[in-house]
Amino acid sequence: MSAVEDSNKAVVREAFDTLFNRRDYAAAERFWSPGCIQHSAHIAPGREGLFELVRSLPADVRHEHELIMAEGDMVMVRGRFTGHGRAASWIAVDFLRLENGVLVEHWDVIEAEASREQSLSGLPMYGDVFPGEG
Repeated sequence: MSAVEDSNKAVVREAFDTLFNRRDYAAAERFWSPGCIQHSAHIAPGREGLFELVRSLPADVRHEHELIMAEGDMVMVRGRFTGHGRAASWIAVDFLRLENGVLVEHWDVIEAEASREQSLSGLPMYGDVFPGEG
């Protein structure tokens, strides 16, 4: 892995923690481009679209990551969002493109986390245990 890829992973890790876990919008501005291109069906255009989404969520929303991968200017984060007030946590894969250490483009795939009873594979979607069993 190149130094740029390692740096991009660190930027994304810090960006997600700053915005989703600490809710520090002023600090988060340095990570997201004002014109960030949003390919997500859940987020309005630009950095403000993302920030408005986060502001609309309950204060106890948290993001945890299980895997962060990078290739060139692209970073992929596999994580879980909890505390959003829905019946099940969200398992999300976020794809981010960076330019000069700033997030400039975003895609995501999100689905509700399955319980043991809902999982046809018999395996948890995140980590080693089903929600509520760990």
